[in-house]
Amino acid sequence: MVQVEIPAHDLPSPARPAAGLAPQAWISRADPPLRGAGGGALAGLTFAAKDNIDAAGLPTTAACPSFSYTPAAHATVVHRLLEAGASLAGKTNLDQFACGLNGTRSPYGAVPNAFNPAYVSGGSSSGSAYVVATGQVDFSLGTDTAGSGRVPAGLNNIVGIKPSRGLISARGVVPAAQGVDCVSIFARTVAVAVRALEAALGPDVQDPYSRRLQLAGTPFPSALRVGVPSALDFCGDAAAEAAFAQALTRLRQLGAQPVPIDFTPMAAAARLLYESALVAERYTAIRAFFDAHEAEVVEPVRSIIASGRPYSAADLYEAQTQLRALGQQASALWQTMDVLVVPTAPTHYTIEAMRADPVALNRNLGLYTNFVNLLDYAAISVPSAIRPDGLPFGITFIGPCGSDWQLADLGQRYHHATGLTQGATGEPLPVPQPVAGLRAEPRVQVAVVGAHLSGMPLNGQLTERGATLVRATETAPDYRFFALPGTVPPKPGLVRVPAGSGGRIAVEVWEMPVAGYGSFVALIPAPLGIGTLVLADGSSVQGFVCEDLATQGAQDITSFGGWRAYLASLQR
Repeated sequence: MVQVEIPAHDLPSPARPAAGLAPQAWISRADPPLRGAGGGALAGLTFAAKDNIDAAGLPTTAACPSFSYTPAAHATVVHRLLEAGASLAGKTNLDQFACGLNGTRSPYGAVPNAFNPAYVSGGSSSGSAYVVATGQVDFSLGTDTAGSGRVPAGLNNIVGIKPSRGLISARGVVPAAQGVDCVSIFARTVAVAVRALEAALGPDVQDPYSRRLQLAGTPFPSALRVGVPSALDFCGDAAAEAAFAQALTRLRQLGAQPVPIDFTPMAAAARLLYESALVAERYTAIRAFFDAHEAEVVEPVRSIIASGRPYSAADLYEAQTQLRALGQQASALWQTMDVLVVPTAPTHYTIEAMRADPVALNRNLGLYTNFVNLLDYAAISVPSAIRPDGLPFGITFIGPCGSDWQLADLGQRYHHATGLTQGATGEPLPVPQPVAGLRAEPRVQVAVVGAHLSGMPLNGQLTERGATLVRATETAPDYRFFALPGTVPPKPGLVRVPAGSGGRIAVEVWEMPVAGYGSFVALIPAPLGIGTLVLADGSSVQGFVCEDLATQGAQDITSFGGWRAYLASLQR
């Protein structure tokens, strides 16, 4: 096996771009890849590591050539992934010393967005997100202090898991702010990210901030309360604002209930990260190198790290007390919500705009990320939409420490409901996979055809029992459909008929906990009932049917193909 280090003078830079597919995404490659152990849980998968994470024999530069060293040992997380069978393809570019959320702060070049190279990739884990989004590896490692494991995911149509602090060891990781750093995982699907997380997690006595965490083993409550900041800032980006509104609509369709919350304490905590003595931890992380080589650190990274020098110990204690007070205020909000949802990033910026105003625009990208590690939360960013301008938009689900499996389960259900393709590859999403860390709650599927459809008057009977929309489809072509007279609210009746004498009728398949199914069925009035429906793909599911007698004299509306189309015809 030959491990190849690309010399610094051969690396791309803003002044001398290299040819090919975004070469700025890589700093060094393993040629051939470092092979994982055979037969492990991750066998056959390839990954990349952000270049502030050690891989034996490959240089760790943290995007600063004069800082570069070649480690003799793998970081704990890399070792665990290799032991699980994954193969390491190489090291990826980043905002220098993991200081930034945009992907332009590297002497090795700005990493472009996977959908439009004029736009930023997000950072600091820029290269790690790009190589996943473009299909060069199956998953990658990033780090996340202020949002670096989420913003690049949101801007590149991929999944970014930011685990609970200390769940993955950070031994062998060049720290940004060691007390709040997390190793993060990027993948094109939640299922792959979860597989990597399962292999990587676990306590490590050689990491002072590692801890043994008990992760919640049951899904979020069926009647999910989703906190939404009552005032949101999209930095003037109407497309992002519209995409988030669409996300809330989709969440309602999945059975969630948005709840407005006061975002003030979380926003105030976010500001402390850079506007208080807490920034001294960034200086502490590389103090010896920085004091000797300050001029070799790029701007504005240099100024940000240097700003941590003047603070005293008293200043730090004061900032920590402020943070704890804000944490107490924020903790009260969890009495009214099960999970918090925010835009992963409020807007997109071009690389040119970011370089013209690197501090203010970078700050904007972190509006909904900076507080998460400070307040000891877990988070997952998942794709939500492709905007009309072709740029991706992502949302982030945030939960209490230890909610990692719950967030993954919710994130996967949401991601698969979007109908989006994987990253920038154009490949369809595969079948979702159970989250192994959760004990599945028994659930039952039921097909609805009329007043229980999403947005219809009786849909609340489903959502209040924790039902979630699985898919919209049609019946087999063996049904007649009738508008039942005298029903309030108006309801249709579905009757199976001999083959060749019916039509396909639009249905929605919902899934609810078995515990709520009995009370739901008890609400169904005669002549309606629950029977077995055959769907267009030949599968069968429980669903609404009607007694034949009740359809005598009723209007046959089969030709409309569904209840929505029939109701729309009444408005013409």
